[in-house]
Amino acid sequence: MNLAGKLMQAVWYTRYGGGSAGLKHVEIAIPAPGNDEILMKVEAASINPIDWKIQGGLARPILPRKFPFVPVGDVAGEVVEVGVGVKNFKAGDKIISTLGGAGGGLAEYAVAKESSTVPRPEEVSAAEGASLVIAGCTALHSLTVTGGLKLEKTEPRTNVLVTAASGGVGHYAVQLAKLGNTHVTATCGARNVELVKSLGADEVLDYKSPEGAALKSPSGQKYDVVVHCATGIPWSTFEPNLTPTGKVIDITPSGAAFWTYAVNKLTFSKKQLHPLLVTPKPEQIGFLVKLVKEGKLKTIIDSKYPLGRAEEAWAKSSEGHATGKVVVEP
Repeated sequence: MNLAGKLMQAVWYTRYGGGSAGLKHVEIAIPAPGNDEILMKVEAASINPIDWKIQGGLARPILPRKFPFVPVGDVAGEVVEVGVGVKNFKAGDKIISTLGGAGGGLAEYAVAKESSTVPRPEEVSAAEGASLVIAGCTALHSLTVTGGLKLEKTEPRTNVLVTAASGGVGHYAVQLAKLGNTHVTATCGARNVELVKSLGADEVLDYKSPEGAALKSPSGQKYDVVVHCATGIPWSTFEPNLTPTGKVIDITPSGAAFWTYAVNKLTFSKKQLHPLLVTPKPEQIGFLVKLVKEGKLKTIIDSKYPLGRAEEAWAKSSEGHATGKVVVEP
């Protein structure tokens, strides 16, 4: 299919700031795949907090690399054309890709690197596939790499706390933790308590209740690993709830998180706070896809929007109260 010179619908922004009102609908040229690149028809793109934080200037002046910028990096779709050197994919293949800082996901077509792309089996929908990338990889990395958790039932039991457990990363973290020999305590809003229990959490606290605010386990557990997906909870709230070698993995680290990390290191504290920013790797995405295919991991989708209503999706994600993932389907 020769798409050279043809136009596509896309959504971009032209400067930092502006939120959902800063997004503009445009018609631009369909990109051409370069060496080792794939042109895909985007079937689903999932919005992550990093997307609107970059718009807000979090990574300025590094990202976006240039304006105007088509945001969103987590996509799933179908291969339309492959560039020179692409070995493992052909037109018609269903795929999941991470576009990273290059962005391009809020459009009808996007170009992905072959090295950042994995096959998508028919058991995994485009919306599920796009949702897995940053959120799933962050949950997986937090638990297994930083947290040292093994996702088998063999070792001594690990006590895990997941904050904001009904959000994008949190709902995956609960399910992944339960693949291991764990006791999972979770916090979320009152309306999502039953949902988080259904994902496997052993104890679920309303984060606005006194116990929830204090992160106290109802059965008195001290936590070995905390996957911290909420914001605004100080180290002093975590510290008394941790085992002597407990780790808090902060996936939305603020300046204070890096300061606490440094102080704990300097004072040789066995209790640690780890600020975490994850770059999804294809082998991690592939591992998560396999779990979805096997029915061991499910994606909760808060809402889906067509590309023409991308600003509503952007606003929904930015409000911070989505249950699971927000997806745009071009």
